[in-house]
Amino acid sequence: MDFKEYTGKNLDEALANAQADLSATSDEIEYEVVDKGSTGLLGLGSRPALIKARKNFSIEGTAVDFLKDVFRSMNMEVEIELRYNEIEKEMNIELIGDDMGILIGKRGQTLDSLQYLTSLVVNKATDEHIRVKLDIENYRERREETLVNLAKNIARKVKKNRHEIELEPMSPNERRIIHSTLQKDHYVTTRSEGEEPYRHVVVAPKRDRDERGYRGGRYRDED
Repeated sequence: MDFKEYTGKNLDEALANAQADLSATSDEIEYEVVDKGSTGLLGLGSRPALIKARKNFSIEGTAVDFLKDVFRSMNMEVEIELRYNEIEKEMNIELIGDDMGILIGKRGQTLDSLQYLTSLVVNKATDEHIRVKLDIENYRERREETLVNLAKNIARKVKKNRHEIELEPMSPNERRIIHSTLQKDHYVTTRSEGEEPYRHVVVAPKRDRDERGYRGGRYRDED
């Protein structure tokens, strides 16, 4: 961040103006005094204090500043809780506030987009790759549980009816959950079809099981 100039009646006021503009505490600001200012003589010839200041760089601050700008443009008040594991290079961000459904969006699409943009901003500011995860009210864990149950229910239907089933379009991460849940299933297989944003998972019976024998709605090794 480049240095910006701030003025005040004195140095304390100039620094306070810098803190307010940069949304930072005094510990987070780097500054240099250009002019201490002067009260003049009996108020005559007075001049304001002048400093040059900028916010110290931190990868956490980069993420928070970006999100604050987004929420400010949306006229939303959102509390940001950030935890950064420097060893694992993982950044977990929890968003807290009212009407958070707006930021989640349909099937989490808005949240995914916001996470993607935050990841771009964070990783552009560093040479290291940092994994960014955004969450709201534990939405991602709840969504994963829903998808796991969906995958298992669809697999049971495919086993019973012997017909493949197409699921609704999902994000890449949600498709991975479906694939992972059924990866070790002996009777069904999964594949992704279509182009984004309509790419979806297809759950189909495994053909090799047909060759080994299928009888009366049940496989032999299920008897």
